[in-house]
Amino acid sequence: MAKASTAPLIRIGTAGWVIPKIHAAVCAPTGTHLEKYSGVLNAVEINSTFYRPHQAKTFERWATTTPEDFRFVVKLAKSITHEAKLVRAGALLASFFDNVRPLGEKLGPVLVQLPPKLAFDLGTAREFFETVRELHSGPLVLEPRHASWFTLPVDRLLREFEVARAMADPPAGSPAAAEPGGWPGLRYYRLHGSPRKYWSPYEPAVLETLATRIRKHPTNNWVIFDNTAQNHAFADAITLKNLL
Repeated sequence: MAKASTAPLIRIGTAGWVIPKIHAAVCAPTGTHLEKYSGVLNAVEINSTFYRPHQAKTFERWATTTPEDFRFVVKLAKSITHEAKLVRAGALLASFFDNVRPLGEKLGPVLVQLPPKLAFDLGTAREFFETVRELHSGPLVLEPRHASWFTLPVDRLLREFEVARAMADPPAGSPAAAEPGGWPGLRYYRLHGSPRKYWSPYEPAVLETLATRIRKHPTNNWVIFDNTAQNHAFADAITLKNLL
């Protein structure tokens, strides 16, 4: 199924690579924003792939200007998750994976974020994951946001296809979203900001608790801060990195 990961135990990054001026001193003084960012954090989540494909030369440039150990998470296109709703998405999936292929070995997990109203349907989900696995053997992360996805049968299906279920904060769809689930070979933490989603920074005690949780499960951990509305994500990522 999925290829064995050669990633370090912990990857920490943000959604996008914005570096607030107040924290610029922790980065190199020269280079592009991505080059500066990738000098201090080892992963980033690309959300723009949710909205549109990118030119091959763009992905190639990102891949060649980042350190060898750096990885990109790419968000699956909304044409698949929100418009097709996973149904008969073979051609769309093939196009998506062809588009991101220029990232080469720098490609990390593919993030599949589902619409809040998309309920679990076994036939649709199985066909979707079968199609994905015919096209792509790399890490796959699911962020469902409907309560019907947080059951033991769904977890068994995700383990069958080696799909990790993201931990989301604040949890959406079910309290169970506060913990990673699905395939245990990858643990993905997606932190949107709390109490105000996208806007709030995380208190030091919360980050210390998160660091403790990660140490208890030393598997392949990915932590992405998505509280970017006021540029708190970068500072929170650096704080967690220092704790770990």
